[in-house]
Amino acid sequence: MRVAVATDELVGVAEPLVEELRKRGHEPVVHGALSDAERDDWAWASEAAARDVAEGRADQAIVCCWTGTGASIAANKVSGIRAALCGDAQTAEGARRWNDANVLALSLRATSEPELAEILDAWFGAAPSSEAEDRANVEHLDEIGPG
Repeated sequence: MRVAVATDELVGVAEPLVEELRKRGHEPVVHGALSDAERDDWAWASEAAARDVAEGRADQAIVCCWTGTGASIAANKVSGIRAALCGDAQTAEGARRWNDANVLALSLRATSEPELAEILDAWFGAAPSSEAEDRANVEHLDEIGPG
């Protein structure tokens, strides 16, 4: 799977995240501080990763900043993106299942490498719900309007 990855600085789990994705057989598409050719500010980097998903260049994305909040806000401004800030495996699993989230947002400050592995296990191990109520909620997001 192609996974766009964005970070605004190379601290915390930024570089281990890319290594972990490769180890799991995914193809990272890097943005921000992970790329010498791009602006590394969180809003620009997260937008680039989200656009990769929205425009079909990546299947999913993972966006990171110090708290994860700015990265998730920026990603959610891109039409068709459902970014979820997840600090634990249960939240990541629920975001994929009930919210059909296609972008995972992480805090560089608060996510340890063991937590990263657990979050990725849950994120990639969960599938979007096919329950009518869950699908109706996700579909209603488009009716609400753009981020």
